Amino acid sequence: MQSRSPRPRTPRPAARTVWQALARPAGLLRTAWPWRAVAHLAGGVASGAVTLLLLLVLCGFSLLLVGLPLLLLAGVAVGAAERWRLRLVDPDPAPDPHRLPEAPGLGAWLRLRAREQATWRELAYALLHATVLWPLDLTVLAVGLGLPAALMSAPLQLAADGHEAKVVKAYLVTSYPQACAAALLGLLLLPLLLYPLTGYAGARAALARALLAPREAELRQRIGEVTASRARLAAAFEAERRRIERDLHDGAQQRLVALTMTLGLARYDAPPGPLADQLAKAHDEAGRVLTELRELIHGIHPQVLADYGLGAALADAADRTATPVDSAGLDPELPRLPAAVESAGHFVAREALANVDRHSGAARARITARYADGTLLVAVEDDGHGGADSARGSGLTGLADRLAVLDGTLTITSPPGGPTLLRAEIPCSPLPPTDPASGSSSPRTASFSARD
Repeated sequence: MQSRSPRPRTPRPAARTVWQALARPAGLLRTAWPWRAVAHLAGGVASGAVTLLLLLVLCGFSLLLVGLPLLLLAGVAVGAAERWRLRLVDPDPAPDPHRLPEAPGLGAWLRLRAREQATWRELAYALLHATVLWPLDLTVLAVGLGLPAALMSAPLQLAADGHEAKVVKAYLVTSYPQACAAALLGLLLLPLLLYPLTGYAGARAALARALLAPREAELRQRIGEVTASRARLAAAFEAERRRIERDLHDGAQQRLVALTMTLGLARYDAPPGPLADQLAKAHDEAGRVLTELRELIHGIHPQVLADYGLGAALADAADRTATPVDSAGLDPELPRLPAAVESAGHFVAREALANVDRHSGAARARITARYADGTLLVAVEDDGHGGADSARGSGLTGLADRLAVLDGTLTITSPPGGPTLLRAEIPCSPLPPTDPASGSSSPRTASFSARD
């Protein structure tokens, strides 16, 4: 006869919200949610009474001169405090719906707050909290906790009086059996009343979230502001890169060229001997430093990118790669794009080609760049051993982060054994062509050929 071992029971996950706890009536009293609800309602009674007192004091001032700004400040403060209190019964954080003012100072802050719908919702919540909600909280606590507590204290009340006790101002107790019966009734009522009390606390929190948390339209607006801010940061970053490249090209590089020429003249003017040997070493070292500086300047922002655009810059990067690169996929009609987009596309392609040289073991690679449907596509493919993984290094993650600033995406396909395909897509709009009649010269057109 075979015996079957009992099937192991998987423990149910703990309720993360008050509504999940209420959905399991049998286990509600074994959780902390009823007592968190009690704490939330007790805090609501205290904060509501303070809010009522504050609003009464502020209404004593002239609403036109002083009171309205102070009422707005009071609503913002009450909203912040209530969003913090929500965590007792609603673990999901309620973000601040307000935006940061663009200019410093209290005046700019007040003007922005007066224009925001969230400010007036907070003021409406403060008025509702001070006049309606906290008395309701007090009533629910009095019924849910006060009534059972009063019934359970019947024996103590009878012992204190000695002859009789009026429980909850309605039930006259004259003997200890009656008092014990009242206490037993209170003990039975307490767990039963905790269910509606917890449900009321959950509904109370939902109302507060509906009025105090940001709406969907406000969240979309803030996302738009973050996107615009990221675009401004990308433009400022690109402008700073170009300034550094220009300063190095026009400053340090020119001084190094002059130093190299001076050392070369001194080398040939010096008579043969130790001094001439030292000058030759210094001249050679200055030449190497100049070469390294030129490579550094080219890496920061190559001049070919600024003069001829992304297509020519990618062809130049392909020519500089040790691994043979097929650049037939570069569109010769690629339009001029915003500087930040061209710089990001060039940076991604150059880093991908550098990885082909250093890590892939590839015999050949291919680079593609085209613009279609409002999106720049740059792709680098090699026939190496594959296995590229962004989790094992920060290089690929850095490329993805740089593209994310421009709302772009990076896709890497690199199975073990290869091939590896790195694909970058950046949404953008082409720059308008320069009008020859305006007197400015039109951008120079790049002509380049593929290298097989």
